[in-house]
Amino acid sequence: MLRFYSASNSIVSSEKAMQRCLEAALAGRDADIYEKHLLIVIHTTVGHDFRGLLSAAHQLCPQATVVGCTCNGIIGVEGANENMRALGIMVAEAEEREFGIAYCEGLRHNNSYEKAREMARTLKAGTPGINMVHILASGIDVAADRALEGVAEVFGPEMPVFGGTSSDNMRAISTYQFVNCQVLERGAVMIGYADPGLSVEMGVHHGNVPVGQPFTVTHSKDNQVFALDGRPAWSLLMEKLNLPQNSPPGPCIPFAGLAERLPEEYHLAYDNQYILRAVVKVDEEDYSFYMPADCPEGTRLWLTQRDENLIFSGLERMMAQLRQRIGGRKVAAIFHTDCAARGRAMFNKIVKDEIIEKMQEPLMKDGKVPWLGMYGFGEFTKINGKNLFHNYTTSIYALVRN
Repeated sequence: MLRFYSASNSIVSSEKAMQRCLEAALAGRDADIYEKHLLIVIHTTVGHDFRGLLSAAHQLCPQATVVGCTCNGIIGVEGANENMRALGIMVAEAEEREFGIAYCEGLRHNNSYEKAREMARTLKAGTPGINMVHILASGIDVAADRALEGVAEVFGPEMPVFGGTSSDNMRAISTYQFVNCQVLERGAVMIGYADPGLSVEMGVHHGNVPVGQPFTVTHSKDNQVFALDGRPAWSLLMEKLNLPQNSPPGPCIPFAGLAERLPEEYHLAYDNQYILRAVVKVDEEDYSFYMPADCPEGTRLWLTQRDENLIFSGLERMMAQLRQRIGGRKVAAIFHTDCAARGRAMFNKIVKDEIIEKMQEPLMKDGKVPWLGMYGFGEFTKINGKNLFHNYTTSIYALVRN
């Protein structure tokens, strides 16, 4: 049976930050816990020395499997932390081999399906009984819908998939993933959990609304959009936002979100008619941009703006529904992916702390629950029985005892 422990801090020394996190997470456990085969999942902002973090984790827990990624900030039981050196961890203790990992390097939009399928095959072969998949992937150049198709090819479409894509302090230049002592720049890590007594309940919500008239995609290939309304795609977006056409995508993420209308069968479950897309990569030669999912010609896209009332009211509805689905079952751990734009890029500390409290309070009425969240570039979350990739959402993944 998997048991979970979490901790976070903003200690400047990377080695000391990891040491203190592990000591806090594993406080009260027997001394031999450090010698067990643990899974340590790391989220860190980009100011830390990544190799220092990984080395310290292995020095304290030499038998541990260590994975993770960079992010814009971390969210733990202690709250949100967006310092340049913020660290959060989740430790999973297994009585038997109840988890497995796979990873890849060189993840790109044109190989996301193949890379994800290969990782899924590795997981399935090495760890029988996997009943949920956790993905931490590069946030720059991934075709996330294709990656989900690769997982479904191996495990079937019913397999719950959750997680997110890593970020880099809103620069959209380089993100990093970790596997034991390796630091990958554009890779992905896939974790398979194989505890039959554990299942995952998910909640997802965004608070943006479409504005103005939609654009029509007039030239695209897979997830690369070349033209909107017959004009270079990124140039037209920047013109509508009164920005130079050579503006980099990273700083534009908070206010350049695009909405795509969902099929009607998702509207009630999602509490919204639109799914959001963030642009994190632009081709500087032709001013095309890359979506995180395929965008066929003829697709209509709307610019969006955030609606704070919808953010708060929608979050409350989402948490109430999630709490109802959990019922009387015990929550073993919470993984959480929030859009980087929903951190300090949009909210001051007071408002952000209020949002975090609205997420955590309903799930912690019976005591603190291990919690590891990150501000990333995108979110893998199931709605209405289908695994989808989102942007600009709060996505909560509650691992519950059946």
